[in-house]
Amino acid sequence: MRYVIVMFLLFLSLPISAQELIGFSFRMDKDYRDAPVSIPLDLIKYNDSLQLELYEITKSDHKLVPSQTEPGYSARLWFILDGLSPKNSTRKFILKLSDKKGAESRDNQIQINKSDGNLTLYAQKSSILSYRFETMYPPKGVDPLFKRSGFIHPLWSPKGEVLSRVQPPDHYHHYGIWGPWTLTHIEDREVDFWNLNKGQGTVRFAGFLSEITGQVFSGFKALQQHMDFGAKGEDQIAMNELLDVRVWNGKKGVWVIDYTTSINTPLKNGIMLDAYRYGGGIGYRATERWTKENCTVLTSEGKTRVDADGSNARWCIVEGESGVNGERSGILFLSHPSNRAHPEPMRVWPIDGNGGRGDMYFEFTPIRHKSWALKNGNDYVLKYRMIVFDGKMDKETAESYWNSFSGTPEIDYK
Repeated sequence: MRYVIVMFLLFLSLPISAQELIGFSFRMDKDYRDAPVSIPLDLIKYNDSLQLELYEITKSDHKLVPSQTEPGYSARLWFILDGLSPKNSTRKFILKLSDKKGAESRDNQIQINKSDGNLTLYAQKSSILSYRFETMYPPKGVDPLFKRSGFIHPLWSPKGEVLSRVQPPDHYHHYGIWGPWTLTHIEDREVDFWNLNKGQGTVRFAGFLSEITGQVFSGFKALQQHMDFGAKGEDQIAMNELLDVRVWNGKKGVWVIDYTTSINTPLKNGIMLDAYRYGGGIGYRATERWTKENCTVLTSEGKTRVDADGSNARWCIVEGESGVNGERSGILFLSHPSNRAHPEPMRVWPIDGNGGRGDMYFEFTPIRHKSWALKNGNDYVLKYRMIVFDGKMDKETAESYWNSFSGTPEIDYK
């Protein structure tokens, strides 16, 4: 009896972190780079009282991997397959219970700060992006119809170069990174949510639905309302938009930013998003530093600034001269395969556009070639990812990032 008691006490003294919950591995069917991945926690009958630790099994030891639980209808554990995971390679992991109590470590966590009408995401002392939730007014003497809220600016490169621009004198309605719809119809009435000076409509920030920080990702969800000014009686909401912005906590000198927009219409008879070269998706007005002299474009189909406009692509690299140590900086825009009209049509300003300066404007435009009827009672989702970098990016690197966004490696559980 004494032996049984001793063995029971020894069992209680064992570190709980030694208790393995599940093992699994990823088999790479292609090259993946810095890929955010997740596993469903239903597999371990998860509840929020459990403290979890994830380890990668390497040739020499078990390496602790930052992970983050996302609650929901089915809770998931997120982490990043950091670095390049080459085709035909395998990466193995073990999920264990932890003996650590209390909150997660805040090491390498992306933080949120709210001030002066902006929500800013930053890592350590480096700012990543700001989301403008208070109304920004145009310069004095400019038509106040150009005011609006609900857009990203500034977007910084990892080394601190500002890559976006708002209210340029040539297009006061351009707002950094945003996605209003241009040519739309409600019944037989045209409503333009893009060209604000028409006075037909605008987009307004309506509130934050959530804000989250963690070891693997941080971000926010914001409700944006597309307002119709031409309705009978009071202005009406033509579309509700849930904007979900998530920044992944990688350590490779790039920002990995997900930009997901879900839209629906409360209008009984819906709204028509007419085919047009501008509208929706994700639009980007680049820094004034970039012109035809120093800014380049490369798409997944090999198109450049000369011939990219109107073509379709899975991804597009937009880069240009930087003020950081004489380097270059840029953004790789990725379109998800589930998006409407994927590979997605683009609007890329011609190299001699905007008065011959060749300023840069880029947009994934899902209605460029075909109209889109939004019906009451349905949600419509568009998913994009931005890889923000300094230096240059080649097509092989872009392709591996697209692989990581467009799908996940095959997973085996043991």
